Amino acid sequence: MSMVEEFSGVSRRTLLALPGLAFSGAALAQSTAAEAPQRGGILTYAVAAEPPTYDLHQTGTFAVMHRSAPHYSTLLCYEPGNYPNIIGDVAESWTEAPDKLTYTFRLRPNVRFHDGTILTSEDIRASYARMIAPPPGVTSNRQPAFSQIAAIETPDPLTAVFKMKKVDASIMDTFASPWNSIYSAERLQQDANFPARNIMGTGPFRFVEHVAGSHWVGQRFDGYFREGKPYLDGFRAITMSPSAMVNALSGRQILAEFRGFTPNERDRITRALGRDAQTYDSSWMLHLLISYNNEKPPFNDVRVRRALSLAIDRWGGSTNLARISQLGPVGGMVRPGSEWSATPQEMERWPGYGRDMAANRAEARRLLREAGQENLSFTLMNRNIQPYVTAGVFVIDQWRQIGIRVEHQQVELAAWYANQGSGGFEVMIDSFTQFSDDPTNVLVKYISMDRAEVATARATDRELDRLFDAQAEERDKTRRKQLVREFETRAMEQAHLVPLLWWQRIVVMNARVRGWSMSPTHMIYQDLPDVWLAPERS
Repeated sequence: MSMVEEFSGVSRRTLLALPGLAFSGAALAQSTAAEAPQRGGILTYAVAAEPPTYDLHQTGTFAVMHRSAPHYSTLLCYEPGNYPNIIGDVAESWTEAPDKLTYTFRLRPNVRFHDGTILTSEDIRASYARMIAPPPGVTSNRQPAFSQIAAIETPDPLTAVFKMKKVDASIMDTFASPWNSIYSAERLQQDANFPARNIMGTGPFRFVEHVAGSHWVGQRFDGYFREGKPYLDGFRAITMSPSAMVNALSGRQILAEFRGFTPNERDRITRALGRDAQTYDSSWMLHLLISYNNEKPPFNDVRVRRALSLAIDRWGGSTNLARISQLGPVGGMVRPGSEWSATPQEMERWPGYGRDMAANRAEARRLLREAGQENLSFTLMNRNIQPYVTAGVFVIDQWRQIGIRVEHQQVELAAWYANQGSGGFEVMIDSFTQFSDDPTNVLVKYISMDRAEVATARATDRELDRLFDAQAEERDKTRRKQLVREFETRAMEQAHLVPLLWWQRIVVMNARVRGWSMSPTHMIYQDLPDVWLAPERS
């Protein structure tokens, strides 16, 4: 037997089912039709928020991904139309040592940056080093995902070798993350924060301009390493409110929006577009949660946090809110229906997930009395877009039923992020989305604040950290699932931050848009090399 297992662009992962994934008849027919892609045209699509940065390493919002992704490449990626199968992007092939402690990547030759320079293993090393140990003044949302990487070696310009401290069961998914954009080592050496306000990658599109509050423009990069791609001449991402994008898509001023619509919005758009509408439905790797600032009394008291969670009727909310918003499935910390998720019976044993709301709220009132907080009042910080606002109104009403008074503070994305990062909130409607169902990728939101930038509750819980590390290193899937359940149980009992509801992804676009892949996350397939435009119907 060889000392290594070798892969040539396709991983040995078994294709997983996508719970809830469905297409309209028109879209399904299109996906199976043997159509030759056509070159040319400008793809116009909407994005509902302005980007707080251009840097994919530093953030987790679609407002950046849906603009910046077309300009960059990654080491590995998810195969279009075949999620979660992993293939190479700038990596041509790779090998994995039997002990899972060494990963060697062979890069494609002659991959060019948009300035004409050639990508080498030094660019891989510099980009990953920046995510693993960001220099002063640079933030890395990716840092926890790479905690087990000990060193990166570059024996020659086309080889990058990653040495691990310990086994990391999720490392291949981590390498395939769409957030791991490859930057120019030369540009990073000149300015470590260069990507925050500058775009220069090896992706299918060059950056042209960004006019804040208006649009973002990309143009085909003729030096792109995938021969014959991209098909589009360029793209134009237009900043607009959700209501404006419904009107624009219905009126054919734009062709797509890649995040998702409510059921009512879907119906309105499809009526307007008629046979020119294509729709996609899937469960969504995105959930809203309630984050309590554990540094601010009384939210440093587990009794208060648990009481607030107990007061919320998640099962009833799921049924009612699904009719008017993207919110729907009840779940824990892993996407409902995925191979790692808890069953409804397991969830019902967690505080705040029992179906007897009279008993739940009686216990919530008892805990508040015990904590001396019967007359609790506070401010709920929230984003000013849907379905965040709907969720905020819902939980405020739920808390009112146990005598709690809450002010609803709705802010723009930049202010929401700023207060989230600084701890400038009491309680907030938070969200978390990931690119993979792997538990290490999704549970990181719930560990101690000194371990992860995304851990917004500002809590320290070493037992959660221990369970997180144990599942991350566990190669036996059955045992790993047990550890994930233990982690979720502990997290729900401590309630530093708790899931509210998961989202259902409903994407509607003009049928002229071809070659785009649906998945249970809106963070992948946004680099657009395979997208092309069919002619307008006569």
